[in-house]
Amino acid sequence: MPPAATVAAGHGPDRPPGAAPAELLRRLRARPGGDADPVTHVERVPARPGEQAPWPQWTPEELRAAFARRGVVAPWRHQAEAADLAYAGTHVVVATGTASGKSLAYHLPALATLLADPRATVLYLAPTKALAADQLRAVAGLELDGVRPATYDGDTPRAEREWIRRHSRFVLTNPDMLHHGVLPGHAHWSGFLRRLAYVIVDECHTYRGVFGSHVAHVLRRLRRQCARFGRTPVFLLASATSGDPAAAAGRLTGLPVAAVTDDASPRGGVTFALWEPPLLPGDHAPGAGDHAPGAGGQAGGAGGQAGGAGGQAG
Repeated sequence: MPPAATVAAGHGPDRPPGAAPAELLRRLRARPGGDADPVTHVERVPARPGEQAPWPQWTPEELRAAFARRGVVAPWRHQAEAADLAYAGTHVVVATGTASGKSLAYHLPALATLLADPRATVLYLAPTKALAADQLRAVAGLELDGVRPATYDGDTPRAEREWIRRHSRFVLTNPDMLHHGVLPGHAHWSGFLRRLAYVIVDECHTYRGVFGSHVAHVLRRLRRQCARFGRTPVFLLASATSGDPAAAAGRLTGLPVAAVTDDASPRGGVTFALWEPPLLPGDHAPGAGDHAPGAGGQAGGAGGQAGGAGGQAG
């Protein structure tokens, strides 16, 4: 398959200021001596404006003000739709594009509940500690009184773990720590679990195969422990776009899950070009035995340069 180059408006190293993607593409396709066009296909995705929605009526004024301080004056329509479903008690998965604001879709109902109910708790699960740390900064940056977010992972000092169990109301961890550090000691976590309102599963599309099967069993154990305390937390999942996110999230959690897939966030126009690099000198046919690795290396180099130009342009 030929490499794909992304051409976006901007300033690249060989592009004059203000050069449009169409002009850059014309230069890429210009071949001296009547050589074959190296671009085999061009796909243009038009720009898309964002579609905002009003804040749900149940959003506390304190939370609206906190988001406004971070530059969020109103949610996108898919964020408000997912938040409304979760706040009403429906398990939901948000499967929209990259940088579409999935985190606000689960922060909104979770934090609104924590502000409305001073005893409620939230559990956030991320596949990596780095992602959990990013979310910790995002939640702590809102500066909401009484939320007390904290990460609970293998790097958490033992002196802090007892404080987190007793006082944190927004615990950020990962499936491994949930399996090894929380569920086996559920008696120590009884105060947290008996008040658990939401379980957020971020990047849930990464839980597939054997690992996904293990995580699915861990989530079922979590549900059983919560049921012992009379709690049925709402599951909020975030996923990359996929063919059937509701079914995948349902298999992971063992619950019926509604999917929000209509992305209402804004997006700039993009032009995709499929590039077929020329053969190396001495090559006579595509895939020629000894020369195939060299041709592949040149293809990767050409694709990398084209992609780099697009990255700098964007």
